Amino acid sequence: MSEADAIRERVRAKYAAIARAASAGSCGPSSASCCADGSLDMIGDAYRAVAGHVAEADLGLGCGLPTRHAGLRPGETVLDLGCGAGNDVFVARHEVGETGRVVGVDMTPEMIARARANARKLGFDNVEFRLGEIEHLPVESGTIDCVISNCVLNLVPDKARAFAEIARVLKPGGRLCVSDIVATGELPQAIREAAALYVGCVAGAVPLADYLRLVAAAGLEEVRIAEARPIPLPDAVLAAHLDAAGIAAFRASGVELRSVTLLARRPH
Repeated sequence: MSEADAIRERVRAKYAAIARAASAGSCGPSSASCCADGSLDMIGDAYRAVAGHVAEADLGLGCGLPTRHAGLRPGETVLDLGCGAGNDVFVARHEVGETGRVVGVDMTPEMIARARANARKLGFDNVEFRLGEIEHLPVESGTIDCVISNCVLNLVPDKARAFAEIARVLKPGGRLCVSDIVATGELPQAIREAAALYVGCVAGAVPLADYLRLVAAAGLEEVRIAEARPIPLPDAVLAAHLDAAGIAAFRASGVELRSVTLLARRPH
C-alpha cells in the first residue's frame, strides 16, 4: 500500500468511527471525542445560530463557516467536499432554496449513510450524497456553481489533484469557498511523521504559500482569504502523539496553524 493510500485508509477508519459514535448518540458538536483528533475542537458552537443548521448533522468536525462567505444564491447547484453527516449541505440548501440543489461527496460509507438518513428524516428531495474520493470526484464536468468544503482538503494526500478536480467540475465562472487548516511554514519532521496527527488536521496542513500555489496551479483565479484565525495546539494534544523532543521541535520551529476560509473562481 502506498503512503497516500495508507493515509486515506487511516482517515476513513477514523471518520467511520465518528459516524458510528454519532449513530449511537454519543457524538455531537459539544463532544470533544468527536473532534477529528479526539481532543482538539476547532469550531465550537459557531453553527448554532446559522440558518439551516441541523444539529443531528453537526459532528463538530469543521474549522470554519464556508457558507458564510460563499455568496450562495437561490437556484444554484452546490458541491460539498467531505460532506460528513451533511451539516454544510443542509446549510447550503437553506441558501439555494427549493429551486437549488446540493450534492455532498464523502469517501466514508458510514458518513454517507448517516447523511442520507438525515436527509430522509428532513424530507429534503434536492440534496444528494455520493460516495467518492475528492481526487476522483463522481461529478460531471462543468456542472457546479459553487464548491464548498470544511476542514477536509488538508486531509487529502494529493492536494494538486483535488484542486484540479474542483476546477473540472465548476462551471465557467463558478466559485470555490473552502475553510481549511494551513501552516505558517514547513512543519517539523516530528509532526510530519506522526501519522495519528494526520486525522487531526495537523500533519496534513501545508504552508499557506504552497496552498495558494496549488489553487492557482489548478487554473483558479481571484484567490483571496476571506477569514483567518489561529488554531492553538496545546501540549496536551501534541503529547498524545509526540514525545517531549517532538513537542520541543514544534515549539522551536515557530510554525503555527491557522484556519483560513479561501475564495477562488474558475475563469469564464
